Amino acid sequence: MTRLDSPGLRLRQAAEEERPLQVAGTINAYAAMLAKSVGFRAIYLSGAGVANASFGLPDLGITTLNDVTEDVRRITSAVDLPLLVDADTGFGSAFNIARTIREMTRAGAAGVHIEDQVMAKRCGHRPNKAIVSKEEMADRIKTAVDAKTDGSFVIMARTDALASEGLDAALERAAAYVEAGADMIFAEAVTEVWQYRKFAEAVNVPILANITEFGQTPMLSVEELGAAGVSLVLYPLSAFRAMNAAALQVYETIRREGTQKSVIDMMQTRNELYEFLKYHDYEKKLDELFAADKEGQ
Repeated sequence: MTRLDSPGLRLRQAAEEERPLQVAGTINAYAAMLAKSVGFRAIYLSGAGVANASFGLPDLGITTLNDVTEDVRRITSAVDLPLLVDADTGFGSAFNIARTIREMTRAGAAGVHIEDQVMAKRCGHRPNKAIVSKEEMADRIKTAVDAKTDGSFVIMARTDALASEGLDAALERAAAYVEAGADMIFAEAVTEVWQYRKFAEAVNVPILANITEFGQTPMLSVEELGAAGVSLVLYPLSAFRAMNAAALQVYETIRREGTQKSVIDMMQTRNELYEFLKYHDYEKKLDELFAADKEGQ
């Protein structure tokens, strides 16, 4: 892989050129195509999204490295946008974390974030989260950095300490994770915009803000976050939640009314779908191949 081919390098460049960089959560390959079509320069695969959408499970550390990398491969095969991936706690101890980095790189990811919760983790915006020691998390980051085969692959350290240990401890942890080699910091469940400024001042690396709906963090704008020193703004499951609400409405309507006529206007048309997929280009290629076969007979 050359530096120009590196997804990690493309993510770093995007974060330099668009400040703050908006990162769209994409639940699958088609969602990634939609995000690219409206101009997003980076995308994200949520661990909760993999558990929820691909397996019908809650975000409680139930899915595996192989589960996540399968979705990573599908997305990176469909679009060339740099993909940041939720690697939970690294999927195990030191050797497992090293394997995670190698497999994510092989699957085409631009980077991962690894968090400081215990392996039996919870959603970052739920109560009663338990976290490992600062030293154990620093070791996770050191292991991840050591396992890199692409120097531009991004290792982002997520800290969930704000909720349980307070801001000062969370800042101390962030600094320790950067010292261990983290390229960026993901400050989870931040409740006030000024707290992002504290993280930005404490570490000389990009800070990611997770602007997830129905959680602990307010719906801050790009402008507000940029003014607070945030470098990346993540919307991990926004489109997924909207898709779910729309799908449920359609299912309820069909079941209740015996027809989908009243919700047709909500739907993407067949032609719109075909345009995103370049369906007609595929058909044209098939026609060319069949024509060549007939000529050779």
